[in-house]
Amino acid sequence: MKVTLWGTRGSIASPGPDTVRYGGNTSCVSVEGREGSMLVLDAGTGIRLLGQQLPDNMTTVHLLLTHLHMDHLQGLPFFAPLRRPGVRIHIWGPPSTTRNLRLRVLRYLSPPLFPVSLRELSNNLQFHELPAGPVDIGEFKVKAQLVIHPNPTIGYRIECGNTSAVYLPDHEPALGTHTFPVSKEWTSGYRLAEGADVLIHDAQYTEEEYPFRAGFGHSSIRQAFKFGKLVEAKQFIPFHHDPAHGDVLIDEMIRQAVEEEDPAFEVTPGQEGLVVDLNPQDAEDCKKPES
Repeated sequence: MKVTLWGTRGSIASPGPDTVRYGGNTSCVSVEGREGSMLVLDAGTGIRLLGQQLPDNMTTVHLLLTHLHMDHLQGLPFFAPLRRPGVRIHIWGPPSTTRNLRLRVLRYLSPPLFPVSLRELSNNLQFHELPAGPVDIGEFKVKAQLVIHPNPTIGYRIECGNTSAVYLPDHEPALGTHTFPVSKEWTSGYRLAEGADVLIHDAQYTEEEYPFRAGFGHSSIRQAFKFGKLVEAKQFIPFHHDPAHGDVLIDEMIRQAVEEEDPAFEVTPGQEGLVVDLNPQDAEDCKKPES
């Protein structure tokens, strides 16, 4: 399983000389399996770059949305496979009590917010609201769980054989607690992330910023590290960087968090273009399920 970061920024794209290393594109991550299956996590502006790299012979794309805030959707109409005849695009996302997933996505990707409707870009779209149980997509087993963030928001656990990657780009597990972490049973996202081989997690704020932004749905970097320790992740990738934070500040945030939290897990800075290869202990376990 190969995990690639195409966009790591939170809230709004922020290209510029101060964000060259960590990147200015908003959230998008791809997960590739050994047999060629691919999952795309979120459709921030980074998805445009991913779309340019996908092979012309790819006929099916599975896009897994965590939620429908604009920074996770803005790149979708610029995703090249939408314009390729014959490509089937499956869009997965959280359910809602008001409108189905298709209507909620089209509400943004249509006039007057966008000049053309998504339906005009592709007539081969299929929308799926994720159920409570696991879903098999290609060689992957996908688990989704509602997590703490404004509006319906889910995190993902992707398993392939003995290997797991967990994606929690917008997550505030410390909300409403006097001290964090609390017990595992009461921690948002714990069951999803427990024992993950790689954990990609929201680390948007400094410790000084967080008290003024509590309830916005994001974590401080030390809260993110504490969550990684609680779930006993093996590798941790800070993600969803604040648009006002340049490369130098993010470097310092990570350095301080490592010094103060002394984590047992490996810390890999979440930089645009990062590729993480996760090899299952037994490659034979990572296959498409029998039909």
